[in-house]
Amino acid sequence: MLGAIIRFVVSALVIMFIGFLLPGVQVANFTTALITALVIAALGWLAEALLGDRISPRSRGWVGFFTAAVVIYITGMLVPGFKVGVIGALLASFVIGLIDAIVPTEIR
Repeated sequence: MLGAIIRFVVSALVIMFIGFLLPGVQVANFTTALITALVIAALGWLAEALLGDRISPRSRGWVGFFTAAVVIYITGMLVPGFKVGVIGALLASFVIGLIDAIVPTEIR
């Protein structure tokens, strides 16, 4: 349980960093970032359950990259205070992939 909490806090910090770094992404506050992390995790789980493991961002392929971008874009429509455009979602997917390669947040 503590590992899941730490994962979401780290994910929220990454989302805050991306909101600061990228011009196409806006995050209102840390609470919004936490909610965004939860929604991204839920949508990512749903996409992986529906489409299979091939679309997982862990596969590091183009399909996983674009699926992550779509999940981020849809999250921008669902979470108040989290605004992202198409280019912002693509850039955020790329930056999150880079950060995840350096600091993995997956619970093992």
